Amino acid sequence: MKLSAIASALGARLENGSPETEIHGLNGIDQAQPGELTFVSNPKYAVAAKTTKASAVIVSEDFPPIPTAMLRAKDPYLSFAQALELFHLPLRYAPGVHPTAVVHTSAKIGAHAHIGPYVVIDEGVEIGANAVLLAHVVIYRGTKIGSNFFAHAHAVVRENCRIGSNVLLQNGVVIGGDGFGFAKTPDGHWHKIPQPAPVVIGDNVEVQANSCIDRASVGETTIGRGTKIDNLVQVGHGSRVGEDALLCAQVGLAGSTEIGDRAILTGQVGVVGHCKVGENAIVTPQSGVANDVPAGALVSGAPAVDHKAWLKYSAILPRLPEIARALRKKE
Repeated sequence: MKLSAIASALGARLENGSPETEIHGLNGIDQAQPGELTFVSNPKYAVAAKTTKASAVIVSEDFPPIPTAMLRAKDPYLSFAQALELFHLPLRYAPGVHPTAVVHTSAKIGAHAHIGPYVVIDEGVEIGANAVLLAHVVIYRGTKIGSNFFAHAHAVVRENCRIGSNVLLQNGVVIGGDGFGFAKTPDGHWHKIPQPAPVVIGDNVEVQANSCIDRASVGETTIGRGTKIDNLVQVGHGSRVGEDALLCAQVGLAGSTEIGDRAILTGQVGVVGHCKVGENAIVTPQSGVANDVPAGALVSGAPAVDHKAWLKYSAILPRLPEIARALRKKE
């Protein structure tokens, strides 16, 4: 693809390069070779941009000039993602139902669906047009799913869940498994609490591999439009996750947690049940949220506190033995 065509597709401005330059792929700034396109969005890679072997670099509009051809864009990271789509088109699956699939006669499947080997679609299921269900996907009875649904192998959607359009489930996802609810009996045993309430997922949600979103005993577990959930995430029963939120790898939400719109929970964050994380808040890695987090806050640590306070705590921590010795000596 010519560099001029890429610039046009991205809405970027070509500078210091030939529009006729052929680009055949994309790569990281250190690995890129002639004929490849790369990008700089993090300032720490600005020096590498001067020595990269790439034929062109996507940069911000105010990035300093370099010898290599530049595609100036408002958001280089987003433009790079869009450029990848030009070279790596999604796999297409031919419409049809594999002979080994089991589809209940009452199920309603929209046009152009691809139903792969050993897929099971139970009684009363409704799925919109252009669905792709790959091998061993199981959709329990009564589930309602919108159009352009894509489920990778071994994804499971349990009974009566409701899923919007343009939803992507990666391998091994379980939507609507039983919430972890047990009541202690007088003799010390655990009595299972029924979990009949559904999970409700909005449009344009992606849930990545081996993550679980649990159903509740009462109310609904909800995931808002546009939210993205990383691998190995646990969303507890009755939790409510807002729109365009990010739950990164190994995040765990206990039951009845509330996550606001556009909140970001980074890797291995844990949230105690019934806590609220406000919209646009960010919780840094391995933090433990034991109290409500205000909208727009940046918090760290366990228990999570204001990030600036946590930095001060962290600076003092290595000196605690020294401080303790000084105090004992003073006493």
